Amino acid sequence: MRQSTIFEISSLYRDNFRVSGYTFGNGEKAVCVLGSIRGNEIQQIYTCSLLVERLKELEENGAIHAGKKILVIPSGNPYSMNISKRFWPTDNTDINRMFPGYHLGETTQRIAAGIFETVKDYQNGIQLASFYMPGNFMPHVRMMKTGFEDVERAREFGLPYIVLRTPRPYDTTTLNYNWQIWETHAYSLYTTTTERIDPKSAAQAVRAMLNFMAQEGILDYRSHKGYCSEVVDDRDMRSVRTSKAGIFECCVEVGDEVKQGDILACVRNPYDGSMREKIQAPQAGTIFFAHDAPLVYESTAVFKMV
Repeated sequence: MRQSTIFEISSLYRDNFRVSGYTFGNGEKAVCVLGSIRGNEIQQIYTCSLLVERLKELEENGAIHAGKKILVIPSGNPYSMNISKRFWPTDNTDINRMFPGYHLGETTQRIAAGIFETVKDYQNGIQLASFYMPGNFMPHVRMMKTGFEDVERAREFGLPYIVLRTPRPYDTTTLNYNWQIWETHAYSLYTTTTERIDPKSAAQAVRAMLNFMAQEGILDYRSHKGYCSEVVDDRDMRSVRTSKAGIFECCVEVGDEVKQGDILACVRNPYDGSMREKIQAPQAGTIFFAHDAPLVYESTAVFKMV
């Protein structure tokens, strides 16, 4: 294992901003894994730390194939993580909306450019991503439908679902999209949580990434191959929204199978505790995403169902 600084900029008031990477093996750039880009992605950096620990053991045991190089970048935004702020501290911009970046642009554009210059030539790219709404997910692999996506390769992770997303205009500045445009096989991995750690889900993600690397001929690793992944288009998911605001009491968990009419959650008046709404399942299906914040606004998508 070799640790290096892949990007650095000076700071006027504190230590320099550095993005660190951990390299395993030598030779062709086989796979790059990027953890947190946003400051609240605790589960993502935690998962990367477990992966670094496991790859170090595998390398010491000679399990990484000759001529294959693996790069793991646990965090692309340590400044925001240090102060528990999701986006860039000074101007609240999102680094994952700045790719492929610009070396002479704003700070977040320069950071994106510095990271992308290092990661763009890898054959496979894996980003441990998070959703814009607070909540828990079924573990899955997500890909942009750019014409370069490869569903069969995505099955090698062995996660329950593969989600295909039709890009919207703002998606063209994400890492996943630009990786694909530069002909990298790009995958976004979602575990159950973001702002808190879930060791079970993180371990599942590590196994999934090692399974993928083994089937791609990058390393020797034997484990349970996981699930026969179900492919879902994100447009085919059913969103369930609130009609009232208040305290949110969730009655189901991610992965639960429900019938039409089942109670999924309750919304209560925060002052007197009275019931404002009982949210029912509009159809039979599986809970894919569930809101987990204690408060909820009116017309919020609190569940996504497959």
